[in-house]
Amino acid sequence: MKIVYQTLFMNKIHSLWLGFLLLAGVWVGVFGDVTRSGASVMDSNGSTVEGRLLNLEREMAGISARGSQVNSGDNAWVLVSSALVLMMTAPGLILFYGGLVRSKNVLGTMMHSLVLMGLVSAIWLVYGYSVAFAPGTPFFGNPMTYFMLGHVGDTPNPDYAATIPQTSFMLFQMMFAIITPALISGAVAERVKFRGYVLYMLFWTTLVYLPLCHMVWGKGGYLNWSLGGQIPALDFAGGTVVHISSGVSALVCAIMLGKRAGYLHQPMLPHNVVLSLIGTGLLWVGWFGFNAGSALGAGALAASAFAATHFSAAAGALSWTMVEWWHKGRPSVLGAASGMVAGLATITPASGFVSIPSAFVIGLAGGSICYFAVTKLKARFSYDDALDVFGVHGVGSVVGMLMLGWLASPAVNPAIGQTFHKNGQLISLAGGLHQFTNQAVAVMITAVYAAIASWVLFKVTDCCVGLRVDPESESIGLDLSQHGERAYSE
Repeated sequence: MKIVYQTLFMNKIHSLWLGFLLLAGVWVGVFGDVTRSGASVMDSNGSTVEGRLLNLEREMAGISARGSQVNSGDNAWVLVSSALVLMMTAPGLILFYGGLVRSKNVLGTMMHSLVLMGLVSAIWLVYGYSVAFAPGTPFFGNPMTYFMLGHVGDTPNPDYAATIPQTSFMLFQMMFAIITPALISGAVAERVKFRGYVLYMLFWTTLVYLPLCHMVWGKGGYLNWSLGGQIPALDFAGGTVVHISSGVSALVCAIMLGKRAGYLHQPMLPHNVVLSLIGTGLLWVGWFGFNAGSALGAGALAASAFAATHFSAAAGALSWTMVEWWHKGRPSVLGAASGMVAGLATITPASGFVSIPSAFVIGLAGGSICYFAVTKLKARFSYDDALDVFGVHGVGSVVGMLMLGWLASPAVNPAIGQTFHKNGQLISLAGGLHQFTNQAVAVMITAVYAAIASWVLFKVTDCCVGLRVDPESESIGLDLSQHGERAYSE
């Protein structure tokens, strides 16, 4: 009966998906030109009168509307940063994760990131961007405001970025939405059913990532420090939205999915560390777009975030290497790479708010603390987080968020001393006990919400289509059992 139910359920899913594609095509065909250009009447020269009037309005808006004239340098930097963040997923994360699993699972693991580039992009197009960044409640935006990316064009949205087209801002934020659920895949590697994984990520992106994104970065979001939030949590590039949410969710999924067959009883060594090191290098480079691109302009703040990112990554790699050398008697190449990622995850929320020396200290703390989270905490509680998503991304960004509460500097980002008001009174968000408390509250809200939502979504998905592969499929590997392919010829 379960097999019959699952078959009928998947047939319904496929029918709904085809229906969705048809509806989207009709929408674009009928309304696309209207929502994007608003032009239909031609003048004697063959151009549209309404279109020419719209262009004139945009030119006037660019000059007068709240300083929202497009700056070509800012726009170029944000577009390049968008490409860099996408590169973090493919090929960066794909190679990093793919090299860490056994050879029979490398394609399946890579597919987990690859498929999200399509799935999350579709979500973002239809309603994701609107839920994340349209005005609405303190917890989510109105999904109809930018439905099918209507009203998203070359005019800046000055609430978010006054010198770049809203299309550029939308693209940049979409790349964050793609990589965040992809991080979770590392925790459930080598044992998750592909169709269950896809359905779970559809649910997770919609009900976890998008609300958190709105809460932290959206106008009026509950945790937004600069656009009317209730709790002014500083998070420059995704400590809460990206790393803590994915890290905590990864831990929940790893525990609920269960350990890999043979875990702790047979070797499960990475099949190709070289691939992982190439992926590591791509992640480091791409992270400059991730953090410095979050300045949304090519000014001094972007340069400061760029430098903070680099020095924290360097400190994280050194810290992990030194601690591992002292603890185990010799340093590993994979350990240095993991320390680098830990340094990057730790500095992400703080990159636009702290000085370079502070960033180096944050990286040192992140590398050493994440090392013990991966080696000691994981062993103590005996959970199978296959590629250490929680230990590196979750723990690392908690450290970064809390240290930011003490180290945030108005000298680096003057806006934190001049923007937040409560009861008509200006309140500085510079480092200190008050801001540390705000950061701790944001960490707790993110972790608790991500944990509860992930648990519920796991139960729903498992009931619908199942999430764990059967023992035979796990034994022969995900490449063959889920995709009918081999990464390497015999």
